[in-house]
Amino acid sequence: MIVTIGGSAASGKTTLARNLARRLKYKHLSAGGIMRRMAAERNQDIMEFSRYAEKHPYVDKEIDRRQKKLAKGNCIVDGRLSAHFLKADLRVWLTAPIKVRAKRIRGRDGHPTLEAAVEHIRQREASERKRYKRVYGIDHPDYGLYDIVLNTEKFGIKATADIIANAVRNVRK
Repeated sequence: MIVTIGGSAASGKTTLARNLARRLKYKHLSAGGIMRRMAAERNQDIMEFSRYAEKHPYVDKEIDRRQKKLAKGNCIVDGRLSAHFLKADLRVWLTAPIKVRAKRIRGRDGHPTLEAAVEHIRQREASERKRYKRVYGIDHPDYGLYDIVLNTEKFGIKATADIIANAVRNVRK
């Protein structure tokens, strides 16, 4: 069974995917992790590499290729576009208000203020929308593609994982 978890930046997709993979004893794959490794190979941070990817479509194609190659058997795949490229049994999209997401990444990513974190998210999402439209013709997100769309503002990780784990169990039946 393949479950994709997409979402806005800092919506909780990787945290949820790790939790679910552990809980269900599934493999976990992360498109963001692939991208971060590719950025590190170029000695760039994620924003520098994102801007690089705007001019080099092979970056997104390579991320997708690696996901497709690795997504076999029971796995949880987190990535903004994973639902578009993988034959998933369950597709989940996570979201939360931008200030909530900014609070989550402020300390994690070293932004000095909440406003700086908000601006970082806006720039990153603008870069991604631009790339996705140009490379794939996808105006993202299209919520109609997803089986579940969940605002994580009101749910902690345990509650979010409970909701999605229950959905996985129902889909498996």
